[in-house]
Amino acid sequence: MTLAASFCPSPRAQIHPTTWRRPPKINTKSHKNLYFLFSSNSNTLFKPSLSPTPFPLNLKSPSNPIQLLPLSDSVQENLVENLENSMNSLMPINEIGQITPLESCPRIFIQDPPWIASLLLKGLYKRTDQVVKLEFKEMEKSKYNLLRRRQIKAETEAWERMVEEYRELEREMCEKKLAPNLPYVKALFLGWFEPFRDAIERAQKVQRTDKQKAAFAPHIDALPADKMAVIVMHKMMGLFMAGAQDGFVQVVQAAVQIGMAIEQEVRIHSFLEKTKNYRSKNIVAGTEEGLRKEKEILMKHVNSLVRKRRLKEVQKLLKKEQIKPWNRDTQAKLGCLLIELLTESAYVQPPLNQSADGPPDIRPAFRHRYKAVIKNPRQKFVKNYGVIECDPLVLMGLDKTVKHMLIPYVPMLVPPKKWKGYDKGGHLFLPSYIMRTHGSRKQQDAIKDVPAKQMQKVFEALDMLGNTKWRINKRVLSIVECIWDRGGNIAGLIDREDVPVPEKPPTEDLSEIQEWKWSVRKAKKINLERHSQRCDTELKLSVARKMRDEEGFYYPHNVDFRGRAYPMHPHLNHLSSDLCRGMLEFAEGRPLGKSGLHWLKIHLANLYSGGVEKLPHDGRLSFVENHLSDIFESADNPVNGNRWWLTAEDPFQFLAACINLSEALRSSSPHTVISHLPIHQDGSCNGLQHYAALGRDTLEAAAVNLTPGDKPADVYSEIAVRVHDIMKRDSDKDPATNPQALVAKVLIDQVDRKLVKQTVMTSVYGVTYVGAREQIKKRLEEKGLITDDRLLFTAACYASKVTLAALGEIFEAARGIMGWLGDCAKVISSENQPVRWTTPLGLPVVQPYRKSERHLVRTTLQVLALHREGTSINARKQRTAFPPNFVHSLDGTHMMMTAIACRDAGLHFAGVHDSFWTHACDVDKMNRILREKFVELYSEPILENLLESFQTSYPELTFPHLPERGNFDLQNVLESPYFFN
Repeated sequence: MTLAASFCPSPRAQIHPTTWRRPPKINTKSHKNLYFLFSSNSNTLFKPSLSPTPFPLNLKSPSNPIQLLPLSDSVQENLVENLENSMNSLMPINEIGQITPLESCPRIFIQDPPWIASLLLKGLYKRTDQVVKLEFKEMEKSKYNLLRRRQIKAETEAWERMVEEYRELEREMCEKKLAPNLPYVKALFLGWFEPFRDAIERAQKVQRTDKQKAAFAPHIDALPADKMAVIVMHKMMGLFMAGAQDGFVQVVQAAVQIGMAIEQEVRIHSFLEKTKNYRSKNIVAGTEEGLRKEKEILMKHVNSLVRKRRLKEVQKLLKKEQIKPWNRDTQAKLGCLLIELLTESAYVQPPLNQSADGPPDIRPAFRHRYKAVIKNPRQKFVKNYGVIECDPLVLMGLDKTVKHMLIPYVPMLVPPKKWKGYDKGGHLFLPSYIMRTHGSRKQQDAIKDVPAKQMQKVFEALDMLGNTKWRINKRVLSIVECIWDRGGNIAGLIDREDVPVPEKPPTEDLSEIQEWKWSVRKAKKINLERHSQRCDTELKLSVARKMRDEEGFYYPHNVDFRGRAYPMHPHLNHLSSDLCRGMLEFAEGRPLGKSGLHWLKIHLANLYSGGVEKLPHDGRLSFVENHLSDIFESADNPVNGNRWWLTAEDPFQFLAACINLSEALRSSSPHTVISHLPIHQDGSCNGLQHYAALGRDTLEAAAVNLTPGDKPADVYSEIAVRVHDIMKRDSDKDPATNPQALVAKVLIDQVDRKLVKQTVMTSVYGVTYVGAREQIKKRLEEKGLITDDRLLFTAACYASKVTLAALGEIFEAARGIMGWLGDCAKVISSENQPVRWTTPLGLPVVQPYRKSERHLVRTTLQVLALHREGTSINARKQRTAFPPNFVHSLDGTHMMMTAIACRDAGLHFAGVHDSFWTHACDVDKMNRILREKFVELYSEPILENLLESFQTSYPELTFPHLPERGNFDLQNVLESPYFFN
C-alpha cells in the first residue's frame, strides 16, 4: 500500500530520507501522554486529514509548520474568543470539513506495508480527537475560572469598590476645587460621605477609650469607617425606596437591617483580611487552599495544647478563630448609633431660589421623631413609634437615579455551590442558608440536626434549580427601556409622573374642606405608592442592564420553612412580575421541533388569557392562527405599531412569545429554529388539586382537571356562576326586610371569573374573611363602577361572604380534610407544642408561630422594644395556618420530585410553585414526568403517615379519626391533558 505524504522542501535539499522517529513526550498538563509524528530531518509536525475517504490518504503538511500555543491564564475577558480565533487561523478547514494546508506542496510516495498505514492513521485519528477535546476542556476551564474570579470579587469586594469610588470623587473635588457632575443620589452621598465617615471615626476612638460608652457601640470598629459609612447610606436609602410609609421608616426596622448588613460585611472583611495574611506569609497562592492549610496548622496547634492539658489556651484560640453570630440587641445598638451619626452628618439644601441676602436653607436630610403608627387596620388604639423621616428633597429625585445605587448581590456568574447542609451551599462566600427560618430557633435546630442523607433529595432539587442557566432577552429589555423612557404607564409599568395634589379651595365650608383634606391624603398616598413602584422598576432594570451582556447567569435557590423553593436574588427573578419574566430566557437554546412549535403557540394563547387559556388546545391554536398578522406586527413594531400585544394579560411575556413565534413561522424550516423561551405548564387551581388527590373525591377531582376531558374544567367560572345565582336570589328579595338585596342588585352585573379567582385560589391556603374581602374590594376598584367608598366596602363584605359560601358547597371533601388538619393542630397546640411534620422528601417542618416577648434595649437614639420568640406558642395561628402550610409542603415536594426527574431526563427546568417551565421541544417529556410524579407522591398514604407521626410524637394525646375519602383512581391523572396545561 502506498502512503502519500507531502511537505515543503527546504532551501538546502528538495528531498529528504523518509525515516521516522517518535518525538519526546509533551509534558504539559493539557497534553499528557500525547505524541505527534515528526519528520526525522525537518522536525515538521504533520496533521492528519479528517476526511472519511478510503486509503490511500494524503497527509499534507502546511508550508509553515503549525505551532501549538500554550494556554495562558484566563486574565482577559476575551481569552476564549482569542483562542478560538488563533485555532481557526492556524487550522484552515475546507468546505467538507477537512483540515487543509495553507498552500499546496509537492508530494513524495513512500511504500510501506498495509498494517503500518492502518495503525498509523488509527493512532492519528485518536490523538487528534484527544487534542481537540482537551483544548476545548481547557478553554471551558479557563472561561469558568475567569467567571468564578469575577463572582468572588462581586461577593467580597462590592462595598470596597463603592468606597474607593467615593474616595476618588473626594480627591477629584479637592484637586479641581469643583464638585463633579454626578447623578442625584450619588451627589447626595458624596456630600454626606466625608462628615459621616469622620463622625464614625470619632465614635471608633471613643469606643476604644470610654468603656461606658462602648456598651452602646458594639463592633463600631469592626470595619473601616469609610466602608461603614457607605453601607449605612445605601441601606437607609434602600429602606426608603422599598416603600417607606408616608416618607418614614421605623427606627427598630432600620437599626436591625443596618446591623445585619454590617455584620455580614464584617464576616467577609474578616475573611479577606485572613486571606491577605495567608498570602503575605506565603502559605499558599489560592484562597480556598490557604484556608485548608491554615485549618490544618490550627488543628495541629490545638491538639498539641490539648496533649499538654493547656485547655484555657485552647478555648482562647478557638474563640479568636470563630466569629459568633450577633444577636438582635447587638445589631440594634450598632444600627441606632450609626443612624444617629447619619442624622447629625447628612444635610440637604434646596435650589437657590431664595433671596441672596437671606441665610442658606440647609436642613437635615433625616430626622428622628416619634409618630403615631397604625400597623393593623383592626387596631383599637394607636401607638407612638420612633421613626426616621426623610426630607422630601431627598426623595424628590431618588426614583430617577436608583440605577446608580449599589446592588451588591446580583445573580451568580457560575453555578452555585452544591447544598450539603444548613449553611453549606449557594453563594461562594456570601452567607447562604438552605431555609428561610426568620429567626425560628426550633426550625433552625430541626434543619441542623437532620442527617444529610435524609435531606439528599431536597439538596439535589435545589441544585437542579440553581444550575438552570438564564440570560437577558435583549430585544424585550430594549422595548421595556423605550417604553420606560417615554413615561411608562402601559404594559403594567407604573406611571413615572405623580398625580397632582389638589389645592385648597377658597371656601370656609367645612364639608368642602374635609373633602379636600381627604383628596390630598389620597393623592399623597398614590404618589408614595408610585414612588415605591418606580424605585422597584428601576432596580429590576438596573440588574437587567448589568447582566445584559453576560452569556448567562444562575439563581441559587433555598426554601421557606414549608419547603417551597425560591431564588435567593430579590430583584430580577422568574418568580417576580411579568416584567421580570419577559426579560428572562434560558441561556441555552434548543430547536423547536414539531411538538415545540405546537406548544409555543399554546403558550402564546395562554399568556394572552382573557378566556382564551380556558379553551381546548385546538381552540387556542385557532386563536393563534386567526391573529398571525397581529403577532407579526407586534414582533416587528412593538412600540410604534398598533401594539396589539398590550391587550394580553401578561404583555411582556406575550411579546417575547410573539417574537419567537414570528421568527419560527418566517423560517424556511420552522422546526429547526432555536428557541430560548421557557414554556409554562400551570396547575389548575393547584391547591384544590392536592386536596382532591388527598380526598380521592371524584367530583372534586373532575372540577380541577385530575380526570381526562375534551376541554379544561374551570373551577373559577363554576364558582362565579354559583355566586351569580345566589346574588340573583338575594336581589329579588324585599330590601325593607333584607338589606343585602340592594347590594346584590349593584353587584349582580359585576360578577365574573376574575372577581372570585383570587379568593378561590387562596381559600385552600387559609384565606380569612377579611383577606377575601380585601381581595374582592381590589377587583371592584379595578372595575371602577362603584365610586362611593362606603358602598364599595359594603359590597366587598357581601361578595366575599357569598364567594366563600359557594366554595364550601362545591368542595366538601376538601373542607373535611382542612377541618381534620386544623383539629389535629388544635390538639397539639393545646400542649403548648408547635405543629411539626416531615415532608415526603425528608424535609423537617416546624411551624414558627409563637407569642413574641417584648425586650427593651437601650440605645443611643431611643429605647427600642424588640420582639423575640417567646416560650408560648400562638395556638390560634398554629391551628389556622396548618392546613395551608401542609398543602404548600406537598406542592413543594411535587415540584422538587419533578425537578430531579427532569434533570435525569436531560431537561432544563425552572419552577414557580405550581408552574413548571422547560424548553418548547421538551414540554411533552416534562408533562409526562410531572404527572408520573404527582401519582407517585399521592400513591403514598400521606394522611396516614402524618397521623402516625403525630401519634408517635405525642402518644398521650388523642387525635381525631381520618376523614372519609372517595374512590377516585389516581391513574386518571396520567391521561388528563389539562391537569397541568
